[in-house]
Formats: sequence, C-alpha cells, structure tokens
Amino acid sequence: MIRTLKLAASAAALLALAACGDNGGAAGGGARAGIWAAGSSTVFPFSTRVAETFARTSGGAAPRVESLGTGGGIQAFCQGVGPTTPDIANASRPMKASEFDLCQKNGVTEIVEIKIGFDGIVIATARNGNGFNFELNDLYEGLAKEVPGPNGTFIANPAKTWNEVNAGLPNQRIQVYGPPPTSGTRDAFLELGMTPGAKLVPAAAALEKSDKDRFEALAHTLREDGAWIDSGENDNAIVQTLTRTPGSLGVFGYSFLEQNLDTVKAETIDGVEPNADTIADGSYPLSRSLYIYVKKAHVGVTPGLAQFVQEFLSEGAAGRGGYLQDRGLIPLPEADLAAQRAAAQAMTPMQRPAS
Repeated sequence: MIRTLKLAASAAALLALAACGDNGGAAGGGARAGIWAAGSSTVFPFSTRVAETFARTSGGAAPRVESLGTGGGIQAFCQGVGPTTPDIANASRPMKASEFDLCQKNGVTEIVEIKIGFDGIVIATARNGNGFNFELNDLYEGLAKEVPGPNGTFIANPAKTWNEVNAGLPNQRIQVYGPPPTSGTRDAFLELGMTPGAKLVPAAAALEKSDKDRFEALAHTLREDGAWIDSGENDNAIVQTLTRTPGSLGVFGYSFLEQNLDTVKAETIDGVEPNADTIADGSYPLSRSLYIYVKKAHVGVTPGLAQFVQEFLSEGAAGRGGYLQDRGLIPLPEADLAAQRAAAQAMTPMQRPAS
C-alpha cells in the first residue's frame, strides 16, 4: 500500500518545479512549493517525523513523503530532473550500480548519498507464540525455494515445519509474512540472512565456488508455496497479521518492533537478540544502514531542500536521544554523524557503487 503524507502543499504546487536545462540541472524562475521524498517503508516513519518538524519550524510548504519501497522510490527518483520526480529517495539499503546507471542515463548525474543511522531486520512472532533461536542457515533451509537434494541436485523445498529444518526449533508450520520484491527490507534480508545462511550449507557453498550466478539465484529466491507470503510495503500490516494468525512469523524493520513490543517479540539469530547495541555494533547478523539520496540538481530550486536534509542530520533528530531515536532509529556514532553532516553541507556527489 502506498502511504502518503501531505502536510500541506496542493498537487499543483508540488508540480511547480522549474523546467530542466540541457546540462541536467534545474533552470528557470519557477520552484516547487514543497519537498518530495519517496521510497523505503522503513525510512518512512523517520522521514515523516522530520517532515513534521520541518513544516512546524520552517514556515514553508510542508514536505510530501511516500512509502513505495526502496526499489520503487529509487526508480521514481532516477526518472530524471524536474517537477515529476522526487527530490529525495529514502532507502533501507545502498543504491545499486544498476540504479545509479539508470539515474545517469536519465540526467540525474549528481546524487548525494547520506547515511542517517542504523536499523535491524527482525524475525518476530506474537508475544504469546513459541520461542525460536534461529541459526543463520535455518533461514535459507526453511525459506529458499530450492534446497540441496540427493546426488548434488537442488530440489523444491520439502520442509513443512521448522523442526524439519532444525530439530531445535518448534514443531510449527513454516509460514512467514514479509516484504515484497520492491522493498529494501527484502533486499537486505536476502543479502544479510539468506545468502550467508546458504554459505553455511555445504552443498550450496560448493555451488558458490563453481557457479556463483546459480548460487545467488538459489539464495535469493524465496518459496512460492505459501511458506513465504509477500505482504506489501506496510510493515505495520505484518505486525498486525502476527497477532491475528497464530503460529506465523514476520520479517520487518526493528523500528516497527520497538513500536509494538506489547504485541510482538523478536527471535534471536545465532543467540543474538536484536537491540540498539547489537545492531549498532553489528553483532546482530541482520543489521543494516539506512540512507537518503538527494538530487543535487534540485538543491536551490526546491525551497528548503538543503535545510530539510540538515534537519534530518541535526542533533535533535539523528543524534543520541533525538526524536528519531524515539521512533526506533539507531543513531550513528558521533564521528560518523559529523562526517555525514559535512557531506550534506558540501552536497558531495557519490561515486558509482561497485555492484
């Protein structure tokens, strides 16, 4: 579901951004009346909170924030420079090389990457549900569409219950609600959970050495037989599903766990519980960084864009004890936050990602 925060500006005002010149920058005398950010459902509550503060303190038009998923937000961001494209892409994973190339192809030649903090991906159950202590390889063996079979083959995943995957897990059907392919949370779950888990399975690890592309396809393809259920971009909907569907598990961002601890609980992975400390120090296996991507061509054209970014990184917002930490964002170390502020102040364009 696409959730949109429209704190003020009309649709017509939002489309009043100046026309673009041949050099890819914004030119002309017009300007959009409000900032437009789109992307990650995980970053959505943080971005909307910054938008609320910015609208209250700036006296200008209020920002519009949309939850499209990381992939959807970056896709929209990379369509070009001008009134029909967002100023900011919110992302719960780094931009991919292919996305960067799309931006370049469409004239978005200067992109500023800003890390705003940390988050973790949790595997959760209802508070009254069974307890799980997953090993990382359990994620691959329970949720991959294909797993090792006899004589070096890979077969359709036959596991119906978690104790068939690992005898130490509950005798409970495998039913996991999680984000769709457009979601950065799903991308991160595949990269941080499924891929490392597959590498712990000898037959899959051997395949990585002989056929890396085939290995990646196996590690990144989730079950389609009802064991994994795509549940849209609304992480709160997954939380609510866990309380209505006994025995189910959910995959979503840590910030949504913090907001719903009265109804759901997180399961451990390799004995590590997700919390602010284990996510910040990386000891929790499914830890990740969160980003915003800023279109430099819109800075100075969209009123308040630079100030909005500065508010995002301010001590009162992204610092320790700031209002984003209250929403579940795990702050960057002080030195890292200072570095991100410097990059934002200079609007230093990013380099092409390696992959």
